[in-house]
Amino acid sequence: MSRPVLADEYDAKIAALQNQIDTYNAQAGALKAQGDTLQAALSRISNDKARIQAQLDLSVAKEKQLNEQIVANQKKLDQNKSVLGDTLADLYVDDSITPLEMLASSSNIADYVDKSANQEQVQKSVQQAIAQINKLKATLEAQRKDVQRVLADQKNTRDALAAKEAEQANLVAQTRGQQSAYEQLSAKSKSEQEAVRQQQQAAIAARFAGAGGATLIASGAAGDYPWNSSNCQMSGYYSMGGADGNGGDGKGYGCRQCASYAAWRVAKETGMYPMYWGNATNLPSSARSAGFGTGYSPRAGSLAVMHSAKSGGPEGHVGYVEAVYDNGDVLISQYNYNYGAGYGMYSQMRMSAAAWDEFIYIK
Repeated sequence: MSRPVLADEYDAKIAALQNQIDTYNAQAGALKAQGDTLQAALSRISNDKARIQAQLDLSVAKEKQLNEQIVANQKKLDQNKSVLGDTLADLYVDDSITPLEMLASSSNIADYVDKSANQEQVQKSVQQAIAQINKLKATLEAQRKDVQRVLADQKNTRDALAAKEAEQANLVAQTRGQQSAYEQLSAKSKSEQEAVRQQQQAAIAARFAGAGGATLIASGAAGDYPWNSSNCQMSGYYSMGGADGNGGDGKGYGCRQCASYAAWRVAKETGMYPMYWGNATNLPSSARSAGFGTGYSPRAGSLAVMHSAKSGGPEGHVGYVEAVYDNGDVLISQYNYNYGAGYGMYSQMRMSAAAWDEFIYIK
């Protein structure tokens, strides 16, 4: 006996599309995380570039200030050179006078001493002024060279960061584009999945209509059916996965599917849990292999099966016969026949037994 894990052939298509959706969503999620990481790195690069630019602006201002100081110092030096030139000329004239001539021109010895001292003081002041101006000039030039080197380094750093910023921004854009592409694929698969679900429900509805229609008694969720919890839910849809995969009920069926509910009702009524009995259309043969009887007349407590082969399409479906009425109608409880309650939900309906192809007698 094979071990298929889905409720019917439509569910196989839905399951395949769900796998695609989950794969696309996983890829989109991974790309989003990667894009967020790249965006964070881009923000750090932009911050570094802004910090370097601020330092560069300060260096440019400092260079401008130094250039202004150098110009002012040069002007001062030129002025002092002019003054010093006159002073040196005077000193040269004074130096050409012999000590005897200076003594003779002095009114007394004290005057002579004052003239000699004044000459030495002027010479000393001239030398000090020249030394200070030259020292300031050398200092300013050295500072300007240092600032120019810093400026060059900062400009190189800024340009390198700008190039890295552009490269990182391109990576972010590419990653976001790939993320968007996977999100679009996921949306497309969801749309296809919904179309298959509608086909599935339409096929079952057509069988009910062909047998005279059905009357909804209740819908929502079966209170004691154990697979209604969120651990059977993925990506906003109830997964069609098998027992060992996400969305499986652990018994070989997808959560909130017709076969899962039917197997659970068998276990509830008999104490024996039928695991991996297959698709709804395969249940009668699996049941006979397990020692259960089958037939074409409904009984309360039996499983009602809709075969895909007899109905001319892959709309295999199964429900539990809660009651049989005198006019031949049956009261069916089932999962995954959407009657306005949402996909994968419970419903209880009254309809003609002619809507079903075969019955499995579990009691």
